[in-house]
Amino acid sequence: MTATIATDLQAYKVQQLSLWNAFALLYILLGYFGGVTLLCLSSFWLNGLGTILLTHGLICSAYIAHDCMHSAVGKGRRLNALFGNAMLWINGGCYYGFDRLALQHIAHHVKRVDTFTFDIVATIAQQPQWIRQGILALEWCYFPIVSFWGRWRAFKATLRASDRPQQRYFAIAFLLVRGTLFICLGILSSKALLLYGLSYLGMITTLRWMDAFQHTYEAFPYGAKLPKRDRQHEQANTFSNLLSRQYVGLNLLFLNFGYHNAHHAFMMCPWYHLPDLDRALHQTDETCYIPLRQQILLYHRFRVTRFLKGQGSASIKDGTLSFDSFYGAADVSFLTLY
Repeated sequence: MTATIATDLQAYKVQQLSLWNAFALLYILLGYFGGVTLLCLSSFWLNGLGTILLTHGLICSAYIAHDCMHSAVGKGRRLNALFGNAMLWINGGCYYGFDRLALQHIAHHVKRVDTFTFDIVATIAQQPQWIRQGILALEWCYFPIVSFWGRWRAFKATLRASDRPQQRYFAIAFLLVRGTLFICLGILSSKALLLYGLSYLGMITTLRWMDAFQHTYEAFPYGAKLPKRDRQHEQANTFSNLLSRQYVGLNLLFLNFGYHNAHHAFMMCPWYHLPDLDRALHQTDETCYIPLRQQILLYHRFRVTRFLKGQGSASIKDGTLSFDSFYGAADVSFLTLY
């Protein structure tokens, strides 16, 4: 797919902390702390409301952290790093350092390929049969064990990194503080701690689903010589997975993250401008959009296959996008190091 941009991209660049971002940050804080408070109450209905509110707050914190990595929340790197670190503290991505996560994610845009140090498919294949079958069984049941495995590997790598002793101390401090807070929550209410865990699982599952079918990029081991890819290749291997193209307001639930072709056309565009940018691109190739029903069916159908065969690829047959071998990405690319 080739996008023709009929307007100045710089018009979509954030100039200051907008009311939209201020509202999103306030909602995340209220959703997080308000959700945790509701989890501690005795009312079953308020517990349910708190679980939903907390889950959505965690999801939005991840997407605001993503915008911070692109300096799209406020003007200046320092302000974005401040808000980004705060969001990573909320969603648990704080152990690896905002700058390192941002560098990894920006490379995904600049190089137009994916790089990894954790080859999920090969590593699972190398495990003893009982471990491999256990991993696949948990993933079949929608328990994201591979995501937790990847985070644990990245945490251990951070502790072992001799060239970044300061980040090692930060990671240990964060683990102790967050661990203490969770212990205190468990002492106050074991039910609240269990529901918090459920919310966190909901966050990971939602982020994985939204991330699964946005690219058919090639993946290379970290340090390998990378091929040069142009913008046309980038757009041809990028897909937009909106909740709805007709009722565009629904996409605000995930801060417009589904407008992925527009995001890759101009990565510094803040989330609230993405629908306008998407329209300005004058897309003539409808194959870049994956309908919601198709997303859900693919995520369900290939929930184990992607850990055996990798993400696969999409193909166009007679002008129609075929998903028969598009298995999807295995995890979220911007909350942990891969």
